[in-house]
Amino acid sequence: MSDHHLRFPIGEFEIPSVITSKQIEDWINDIAVFPQHLSEAVKDLSNDQLDTAYRPNGWTIRQVVHHCADSHMNSLIRFKLALTENNPTIKPYDEAQWAELSDSKTSPFQPSLQIINGLHERWVILLKSLTEDDLIKVFTHPEHRKTFSIAETIGIYAWHGRHHLAHITTLKQRKNW
Repeated sequence: MSDHHLRFPIGEFEIPSVITSKQIEDWINDIAVFPQHLSEAVKDLSNDQLDTAYRPNGWTIRQVVHHCADSHMNSLIRFKLALTENNPTIKPYDEAQWAELSDSKTSPFQPSLQIINGLHERWVILLKSLTEDDLIKVFTHPEHRKTFSIAETIGIYAWHGRHHLAHITTLKQRKNW
């Protein structure tokens, strides 16, 4: 299996040329079900399994779970900034370095699952309340030197959850766990 396929088991995110209300609804549903799917994917794994990388030089399953909590916390804040300010510039963070901190590398994953559960519950309430005008609001990401709309960012994070879930589920399949 190629490194690219191991790294992107569901492919890379592609923004549709037209984002429909049905697409937004589907993406919100993906975000809504992610906590349950993630919990199910990791519930019976041993510490050795949790500390297995999903690809050579990749993160362990434990790090992936903690990364999802970190990333999605940052994303919710970015959504709120975009909804309450005019094209705010968001603060990037070094996700690779965050994944190497002790709370991501060695701590139990359950606190991150709790964060993800509560955060996604609030996030989905917010996302379902968005108007057409809200969906076109933007924030600037200085690392990428571009603006992202709320609509496309919903898609990015729907994909992000499925992407990292696939890291776990495809590793489990390959290892026959």
